[in-house]
Amino acid sequence: MRASQATTRRIGMQLVREKKAAVMQEMERKGDVEKSKIVGRDLLSTLIRANMAADLAPAHRMRDEEVLAQISTFIIAGHETTASGVTWALYSLAQNPEIQEKLRAELSQVSEEAPSMDEVNALPYLDMVVKESLRFHSPVHGTMRVAATDDEIPLAQPVIDEYGKSHDTIKVQAGDYIGVDVILMNKSKALWGEDADKFRPERWEEDLNGANDIPGVYSHLMSFIGGPRACIGYRFSIIEAKALLFVLLRSFEFAPVPGQEIGIKNVIVARPFVKGQEKSLALPMIIKKVTRS
Repeated sequence: MRASQATTRRIGMQLVREKKAAVMQEMERKGDVEKSKIVGRDLLSTLIRANMAADLAPAHRMRDEEVLAQISTFIIAGHETTASGVTWALYSLAQNPEIQEKLRAELSQVSEEAPSMDEVNALPYLDMVVKESLRFHSPVHGTMRVAATDDEIPLAQPVIDEYGKSHDTIKVQAGDYIGVDVILMNKSKALWGEDADKFRPERWEEDLNGANDIPGVYSHLMSFIGGPRACIGYRFSIIEAKALLFVLLRSFEFAPVPGQEIGIKNVIVARPFVKGQEKSLALPMIIKKVTRS
């Protein structure tokens, strides 16, 4: 991890310096940059321009180290999670060729090679496949929260402790860590029905029953958590995943490699590996170009 952090810092600081130099040259040519006139083709350039804007108060400016920290956020939160989600979506589609063909048939009806975001969001089966993949293969399997104050948390159903006593609430003290098991809730048979452990996109056009009570920020799922600390970029992640699947499924067919069993290793996000080859992270698949009539 220390080696990875050193590499990130070395490359990241080089990028920050290069972008700052480019922005300063732009400022020399055009004068001071204002926040309201920031235009950039990438997130880092936009961030640096905003940070160097003439109308930004000095107290609101970030140090280079803070700008660098944002790069890690872009990569991990804005790239790795979506990449993992799309990977597992392709894995489930490879395992379920009838679902893959149904989705491809819907995508093939779109005449545009590069449809708008609204057009992509209007595709109902693509929406169901993405939701089901986020439920079945949440890129982040769990997270934690820390109690800010002493509290008593009410339970939907009573639990029996090791001494046989029933409890309707759980008492927590300030500073207590509380685990949030995302994948457990996403696959709970009590919430999703007896087929909760099956990849079935059609469930999203049916009554979700108990899952309707899950307080997730997106579609009764805990994949993006819920409440004021929910993922702020979940809408971007969803449309990004849809766009990637739109392009890939229209052009290629995906099938599993016979005889290979895939496992899951949680390294910040859920990553696939071939069982028996635990030292490397990989998801081998057979990929064929779609033949269009």
